[in-house]
Order: sequence, then structure tokens, then C-alpha cells
Amino acid sequence: MRRVINLNNNWKFIRQDEGQAMNRNWNDEDWEVVNVPHTWNAIDGANGLNYYKGACWYRKEIFIDSLANGNKVFIEFNGSNSITDVYVNGQYIGQHKGGYSTFRFDITEAVKYGSKNILSVKVDNTVVDDVYPQKADFTFYGGIYRDVNIIIANPVHFDLMDYGSTGVYMIQEEVNHEKASLNIKAGLVNANQEDKKVRLWADILDAGGNLVSYAAKEVIIPAGETKLVEMPAAIENPTLWNGRKNPYLYEARVSIQSFNDTIDELSIPFGVRYFSVDPEKGFFLNGEPLRLNGVSRHQDRKDMGWAITEKDKIEDMELIKEIGATSIRLAHYQHDQFFYDLCDREGMVIWAEIPFISVMSNSELEGMNAKQQMIELIRQNFNHPSIMFWGIQNEIQIGGDRPEVRRLVKDLNQLTKLEDPTRLSTMANVSFVEESDEYNFITDILGFNHYFGWYTGIPEEFSDWIDSFHKVNPNVALGISEYGAEGIVEYHNNDPKVRDYSEEYHALCHEKIWKIFEKRPFLWGTYVWNMFDFGANIRDEGGVKGRNNKGLVTYDRRIKKDAFYMYKAHWSEEKFVHITSKRFVDREAESIDLKIYSNCQEVTLFVNGKEMKTIVSDDRVFIFENIPLKEGITVIRVVSSQEGSLIEDTTFFNKVAEPNLSYEAPDDGKGKAAENWFQMPDFSDVVVEEIEIADDVYSTRCTFGDIVNNEEAKAVLRKYMGKLDEHPMFAMTVGMTVDQVSKMAKEVYTEKMMYMLNKDLTKIKK
Repeated sequence: MRRVINLNNNWKFIRQDEGQAMNRNWNDEDWEVVNVPHTWNAIDGANGLNYYKGACWYRKEIFIDSLANGNKVFIEFNGSNSITDVYVNGQYIGQHKGGYSTFRFDITEAVKYGSKNILSVKVDNTVVDDVYPQKADFTFYGGIYRDVNIIIANPVHFDLMDYGSTGVYMIQEEVNHEKASLNIKAGLVNANQEDKKVRLWADILDAGGNLVSYAAKEVIIPAGETKLVEMPAAIENPTLWNGRKNPYLYEARVSIQSFNDTIDELSIPFGVRYFSVDPEKGFFLNGEPLRLNGVSRHQDRKDMGWAITEKDKIEDMELIKEIGATSIRLAHYQHDQFFYDLCDREGMVIWAEIPFISVMSNSELEGMNAKQQMIELIRQNFNHPSIMFWGIQNEIQIGGDRPEVRRLVKDLNQLTKLEDPTRLSTMANVSFVEESDEYNFITDILGFNHYFGWYTGIPEEFSDWIDSFHKVNPNVALGISEYGAEGIVEYHNNDPKVRDYSEEYHALCHEKIWKIFEKRPFLWGTYVWNMFDFGANIRDEGGVKGRNNKGLVTYDRRIKKDAFYMYKAHWSEEKFVHITSKRFVDREAESIDLKIYSNCQEVTLFVNGKEMKTIVSDDRVFIFENIPLKEGITVIRVVSSQEGSLIEDTTFFNKVAEPNLSYEAPDDGKGKAAENWFQMPDFSDVVVEEIEIADDVYSTRCTFGDIVNNEEAKAVLRKYMGKLDEHPMFAMTVGMTVDQVSKMAKEVYTEKMMYMLNKDLTKIKK
């Protein structure tokens, strides 16, 4: 039987590249002692642009007892970012490229049994041109940030080198309410020097531990080979995995038996279900419509980076459950197995994806690493019933319209369908992809990232865009994969406006957008960006460095922003009342309008203990107008009666003579307006005329990268837009044309701005 030995504790670590640290006798006495999970960017990864990227070393003594001799010994890493080189006793074992998946190495021949062994691991989070992601709007935390294990297995075992998977796949060939027809596919390894006859056995147990089905097969595995074995099985009258209503799980105990010995065994939780997406009616689970009210999640936390605990992951799930979400987009990479397990148990419908994001490599044009990560994602997560969508790219069009990018997106879709024809492929297009573009027709279903009301326009523009796309492409199943706005709880505004960073605008933006979405059931899913604030080293806006503040909950998970309760009012059945703008304490106005989010039908307001008014509504948003504020403190209480008990919320406001200026985001010229990385020129006297643009000159049809690579053209760009090319976010736009960016930021790239750029750029020959 296999043994799993956890190696998380007592590693030696140094935050620099020690060129000979792989040597068995290397002196590491002065190195820091750390435990895994660990990242060297826990602090600097979310504090601004300059965080440590490079090679670091980990070393650990491991003891392999003499009883293991004659077995196979593997080392398993569940997450190490992003290039990992492994040595045992100075012997080079191998390298893994990619920071998010499980990977293993066979170290059988390198270990010494019954004595001390030295494990040396070099981890490097430098961005290189053949590992994804290349560029993205999140921090690439370095380190061994998930568990490390030793696995000792019999020479005959389930395949541990199958892209980090269990080696066993519970394939759901046909599922309905009467019967679940399964095919159990297993890779059996025989590392012996002679053929081995074994029996493959699978017991299928219900949630109560009762046997409901089984399968068995005798197999001869040739010496030194891996044999793929398939066994049919069926569950009669199955209890279906049914989302949050009933996330029912079976257990498959799959074993390899030789005579009277069980020589390897796995316990695989799984659920059976069927699902579909209709372009007109949305998502269906087990034949019933299910609204996918979704949030997206990054895995990092304040002062922890990606090195988070199981307790942290459970807390994330509890917050997602509290808001009433039914689906999660686990962006933009493979997440920890423990979190996928949580999703299975809690009934979340999952979109899982790889970090093929923003930019494709300029030199490695076959996409080998993207394909590797796609296979790892699918094989390692094949048995999770919660996963229903495989995501193959996110905004990859940002890197430019290159034929090799389009080819790789198609290749990834074909690979995904080959690896797993039982699930749907999807992707998230950047907003400027046109309605007729072939990107919209590659995957089974489609998502679009749109930020109306933040990077461009107003929230209400979602209506026309969705309806237009749906009319032009009625057979495309459309979802919204990202939307939202920055919300910093320090900032407040009586009259919230686009890009003021206030908590009030953050909530109002989501309020308006959700009203649009809920009226369009053909959207197969919508995903708030983001459930939690997260580290994004390239950002410096709203007075906050190194952080994306679009979350419904703060980076430290301590504060639920008002928008959290807006969604809870619409999605959750747990009755509550919530007073918004509680952190907007100091008020100079004589009276205020008070907004309440609640899923109750009736809310009563009390001011300084006096009952003022009751509002009855199904709108989930209650507004009490012209609430007077007395000098000093005014105490506000709202109450709703539910089945004989009261639910309530209380806050206070402080009447002041002058506005509290700390409530306003700093206008530092680089942050208050999200896309304003420069001071806007004065175009008031400009008269727009028609310009003929030839193919051999520069213009706004060129990419930002092409423009800045020509000194004369770069000077034109800087003339009107300042040192735009030196801003950290500029790296995300180099493959995009000025015309494309202008569609996302019409307020900045005005007609007059575009005219003046073209007037000067077209004078420059390519």
C-alpha cells in the first residue's frame, strides 16, 4: 500500500540564487527556517511594482526508512511558482515549468534508504518566454506555496506520473435520473522486471458508505510498462449532484489486488450529474434551469500571498456561500485541490482555467507550456463534479492580433475536447473583440470581460451591448466573465461618480449592472470581478499601490463592502438588513438619503430611537429620503420582522461643519481616473477634419508597441499622452492598437485626441 509523508515543516530557505546549493554538503546553517506553504513575496508582492523576482533555494533533510527499499519513491509538489528544479543528494532529478499544478518526480534511484537525504529545490518566479503567464494583472508570487509530499508506492501502482493526476478517471458516459453509466479508466504501472497479473477492483459507495455498484477486471501488466484499463460500471436510480441544493457525493474505492494483498488503493469522491447551456435559456443542471450567479476568485491574501492555509480557503468559501453565489470562476490558473474539493462539497458550479492570459510568447509559437498546463488542469481535476467548464484563455487578444495566437486558441480548444469531451470549453474575450470575430465561435460557450461604468462609459451601456451581441450571434451562448469597479472603503461620496473609487460608486455600479443582468436569462453565467481584493503589482491607483481593489471583500477578508450586501440581497435566502455607507461617518449635510440592502419585503427606520417610516418593496434596495441629522451623533437603526423575530442593523453618523477630506481619493494625476495615466491636453480649439491614412505610415491603427519602437512616433505619443510608455500598466497594452484601446476608454481617447494623434503620426513613414 502507498504511504504519503508530508514534508511541509522545517525547510531551510535563502532569498537569492546560490549557484551550488544543490550539493549535498552545502552549508545552509545561516539560512532562514521556514515552513511550507511559503512565498518570498508575502509582503512585497502587493505593495507596488518592485517585488523580488528571481531564483531562490529551499533545502530539507528527509529520511526514507529501509522498509521503503524495493518500492517506488516519488516527491510531489502541489504548487511551486513558477520554474522548479529538484535535486536529491546532489543528483539532478528534473524541472517543472508552471506555477499552479501538481507535479511529481521519481526519486527512487537517488535516495538512500535508512539514512538522511538532502532535498534541494530551486524555485524561480522570473518571467520567461516559454512559461505562462507572460503578463497579467496580478502578482506572480514566488515560492513553494502548497504542500510537498513523499509518496512511497509498490512497484505496481496507479500511475503517479500521469501529469500529476491520480491516474484514475471516473468518466460519466451517460447520466440521467434513472441511471448513471460510468467508465472507470485507470493507468496501471508495473515497475518490476517481469510481467504482473493483478485484479483491478472498484467499489462504489453512496454517501452513507453503502455499496451501490462495483466493477472488477483481471489484468496482466507487461514488465516496465503502463497499461490503461477500462471498466464499465453503473449506478441505478442515482442521487444526482445538484449544486447547492444537494451536492451529493459518491465514493469510488479503486484498488489493485494481487492474491490476498491490496498493493495500491485510492479513494475518489465524485458526483454524477448532467448539464447543458442553451443560447436562449441559459444554464441547465440535471434538466432544470439554474442561474449561475458567479464570482471570481484569486487565491492570495494580505501578508500571505499565495501561501494560504486550509482555514483561509474555508473562510473564502464561507464568504462566497454567504453572498448566495451558485458559481465560481477560479481565475486565472489552476487552484489548490483542497479548494476544488470544497466546491464539490458545497455545490458550486466551477469554471476552471489555465494562465494563458493577456500575451502569448513572441518566441515559442507552438504553445507547448500552455498545452501542458491544459492537460495538467484537466487530468488532475477530472473527477471533480463541480467543474463544468474548462477555460482556455483570458483576454489573450491584448497581446495583438497574431495568427499564431488564433491558431493556439483553436489548438487548446481541440486539446480540451480531446482530453475531456464530457465538459464544455469556454474562454474570456477582451472587450474590444468584434461581434463577428471568429474568437466568438471557437469554444462551446463564451465569456466577455466588460467594464462599462469603470474603464469605459456608464453601467447602463451593458444593455445595448448584450442585446446587440445576442441579436447578431443568437446561436452563441454568451456569459459575462468579468465586470466591476474599484471600491476603496476609505473613500465616500454623496454623489458617487464613475472612477471616484468610493464605496458608494462601487456599490451603485454593481447595483445598476445586476438589474441589467437579471432581466436577461439567456446569459449562461455572470461573474463579478472580483470576490476579494488581490495583489496586482503593476497597479498604483486610488492611492493604493500593488492592489486591485475591485473585490466585494477586502484583501484581508475583514471588511465586506456594501456591494457584497447588494448581491446578498438578490442571491441569498438568509434574511438580513444592511445599512450602506456606514464608513461614511462624518457628514456636513443637514439631511441625507439612506440606502438599505435587504432581501426582506418590509424595512422600518428608526432615527435616534424614534420610528420614522416603513417601506414595503420587493426591489431589495430601500431608500429613505431626507433623513435629518442633528448636531453631533445621529443613531440610525433599521428593523424587519421575520416570522416573529427581529433582524436589524445599526450605525451612526456624525454631523460636521466641513467635509472630511480623507473621504476623497487623491487626484495625483496617475490614479484617480482609472485609465488616466497622463494629463489631458486642451483640445478645445481643435477642428476635426478627415485624414487619409496610408498603409506605410504610423497611425492609431498601429499597436502601442510599434509606436514606441520608433523614436519619432513615440515622441508624438508622449506629446499628447505624457510618458505613457513608462507606466507599469503600459505593458498590458503593447500588443493593442490605439484604436482598440480607444473603444474601451472613449472619455480619454476622444475624437479630437484621435484626430491629433493621427494628424502627427501619419507624417511618419514606417
